Amino acid sequence: MSHDSAATQELAAPEPDGAEHDHGHRHLGLALALISAAQLMVVLDGTIVNIALPHIQTDLDFTPSNLSWVVNAYTLAFGGLLLLGGRAGDLLGRRKMFMVGVGLFALASLFGGIAQSEGQMLAARVLQGVGAAIASPTALALITTTFPAGQARNRAFGVYAAMSGAGAAVGLILGGVLTEYSWRWTFFINVPIGLLVLFLAPRFLGESERESGGFDIPGAITATTGLVSLVYGLTHAASTSWSNPTTITTITVGLVLIATFLVIESRTTHPLLPFRILANRTRAVSFVVMLIVGAAMFAMFYFLGLFIQQVLGYSSLKAGLAFLPFSFGIVFGAQLASALLSRVDPRWISGAGAVLAAGAMLGLNQLQVDSTYVTGLLPWIILLSLGLGLVFVPLTLTAVSGVAREDSGVGSAVLNTMQQVGGALGLATLSTVAVSAATEKGNSLAAALAGSGTKPTADQLHQVALAAQTHGAQQAFLVAAGMVLAGAVVILFGLNIKHETLAADGVAPGAHIG
Repeated sequence: MSHDSAATQELAAPEPDGAEHDHGHRHLGLALALISAAQLMVVLDGTIVNIALPHIQTDLDFTPSNLSWVVNAYTLAFGGLLLLGGRAGDLLGRRKMFMVGVGLFALASLFGGIAQSEGQMLAARVLQGVGAAIASPTALALITTTFPAGQARNRAFGVYAAMSGAGAAVGLILGGVLTEYSWRWTFFINVPIGLLVLFLAPRFLGESERESGGFDIPGAITATTGLVSLVYGLTHAASTSWSNPTTITTITVGLVLIATFLVIESRTTHPLLPFRILANRTRAVSFVVMLIVGAAMFAMFYFLGLFIQQVLGYSSLKAGLAFLPFSFGIVFGAQLASALLSRVDPRWISGAGAVLAAGAMLGLNQLQVDSTYVTGLLPWIILLSLGLGLVFVPLTLTAVSGVAREDSGVGSAVLNTMQQVGGALGLATLSTVAVSAATEKGNSLAAALAGSGTKPTADQLHQVALAAQTHGAQQAFLVAAGMVLAGAVVILFGLNIKHETLAADGVAPGAHIG
C-alpha cells in the first residue's frame, strides 16, 4: 500500500491508543502549528536584530567594521550547514534532529540575550545559525512525511511558505517593538517559543524511520566550507567591492571547494547531495527560481528599511510597523496559492506571482525623496507581498515533489540553501549597484552646488545625500525587477508539472506510488 493511502486511512480511522505506529496524523493542526512556529522563529531571526544593531553596537562596544558580523555570522552558519542538517535528519530521525535544532537555537538565543562582549555575541549568532541549519530542513521534511499528498499537504505548505515569506517582515516589526524596550529581548523572545516547541513536539509529531547510509564527511567539509567562503565573499563585496582581494579570494576558494564537493558527490557511496535531487527538471527550476526571488526579496528588505528610516525619518518602531501590510499580504497570497493548486498548474500561479512582484519592484523604482508612505510605498508593498505569496507556495511544493522519502530532508535543505545563497548574492550585487549609483549621483549634485558660486548650506548637503541615497535605491529596485522578471520567464517556460501530478506527490496519475 502506498504511504499516501495509508496516511488517508489514518485520518479516516485513527489508530487506537497505544498503537505501535503513530505518525502524528491525528493532530495535523497542532503538528503544523509546531512546525510553523519553529520555522517562523528561524526565519525572522535573520532580520529581527537589524533594527537593534545600533543599540548592540553601543552596549557591547562593537567597532563599525565588526558590527556587520552580527548578521553575517548567522547567515554564514545557517547557509553553510543546511545540507548537513538535512542529511542528519534523514539518517538520525527527523523529529529528533528537529528538536535538537530548536533546542540549540533557543539555548543560543539565551546566550545572545545575556552576551557581554563582541566574542560572546558572535559565538551566540554562530550557534543560532547551526541550530537553524538543523531545524529548518527537518521542519520542511516533517511536512512531507506527516501530511498526506493532496489538499491537506497543499494547505500545510501554504502555511509553511507564509511563515517563511513573512518571517523577515515579522522580524523587522518585532525588532522595532522589542528594541523600544531592550535589544536583548530580540534574543530572549526565542527562548519560550523554543521550549514550548520542545515540550509539544514528542506529543504531536511522529518520528520518521531512520534511513540507511552514513555521513559523507569529505562532502560535508567541502560543501560547508565552500558555501561559507562563497557567502562570505558575496557579503564582503557589499561592504567593499567586487575587485577587493579578499572578495576575489574567498569567492574563488568557495567555487573551487564547491566544484570539489560535486566531484566527491559523483563518486561517493552515500552522497550528502544525491545528484538525483537535481536531475529532475521540476526541482531544478524550483531551486533556480528560489535563488533568484530570494535574492530580490532579501535586498528589498534591506533597501526599503534604510529608505524608510533614513529618508522618510521613521523611528525604529514606526519603521517596523511599516512592514506590517507585507506580512498580511504574503499570508493572503500564500493561502490563495494553496487554494488554487488543486485546480491550476503551478507554473501559472508562480509565474503570475513573479510578474506581480516584478511590477512592484518597478513601482519602488519610482520612489522620490518627497514620496509618502501611503501613496509612494504602501501600494507596492502590498502588490509585492501578494506576488511573493503566489510564488513561494508552488515552488516550495514543486521543490520537494517526487523526492524519495529518504531524501526529503536533503531536498528541503537544498531549497533553503538556495534562499540563503540567493539572499547573500542579491545583497552583494544590488548593494554594489546602489552604492555606485548613489556615489555618481551625489558627486553630480555636489558639483552643481559648487558651481553655483555660493557655499552650500548644511540643509542643501543633507538634501544631496538623501537624493543620492534614493537614486541608489531606485537603481537597485530596477535591477531587482529585472531579476524577478527573469525568474518569471524561467517559471513559465521551465516549470511543466501538472497540478494533478503534484497532488499525487510528483507521480503521474495511475502510476504506483512507492
